[in-house]
Amino acid sequence: MLRRLYDWCIAAAHKPYAAWIIGVVSFCESSFFPVPPDVMLIPMSLARPEKAYSYALLCTWTSVAGAVVGYLIGALLYDSVGHWVIQLYNYGDKVEAFRAAYAQYGAWIILLKGLTPIPFKLVTITSGFAGFNFFWFVVLATITRGARFFVLALLLHRYGPAAREIIEKRLGLVTAVGAASIVLGFVIVYKVF
Repeated sequence: MLRRLYDWCIAAAHKPYAAWIIGVVSFCESSFFPVPPDVMLIPMSLARPEKAYSYALLCTWTSVAGAVVGYLIGALLYDSVGHWVIQLYNYGDKVEAFRAAYAQYGAWIILLKGLTPIPFKLVTITSGFAGFNFFWFVVLATITRGARFFVLALLLHRYGPAAREIIEKRLGLVTAVGAASIVLGFVIVYKVF
């Protein structure tokens, strides 16, 4: 199954609707969807290294647009939709500690968590809920998401063929390491907040 998904992503890079797929995934991940755009960005950039930077730009733009939706969920709909999304990830008891941390470390939280595999929607919804300055939220989200996607694009553009060979030989291991880093991110967030 994993190989079929990988092969589908590689093939999707050559379709005329490739940008739409990666854009939708990136947008949704920043507000409510649990799958990070890296799942599409990596194989699509490996398939077409010359498009890695345009995919990174698209991921940045759509991720920030999705982050605005997440912010609005937190600011306007936290009592219904936002609370549900936070509970879905079992972070309900952590929101108040996270909100208090925003008073002191809001900018750093946005910048650092935007670089990690920790779901960005948790930051976007809580930023709205905590009333973080909207203008600075958008600026910081653009910086952190752009940095994440463009560093990945740089690496994939530069080392794409070698990376593709390693990934294709050891797809299970690469996936396990990626999943482990996501789980580790959740554990760290759970312990810290």
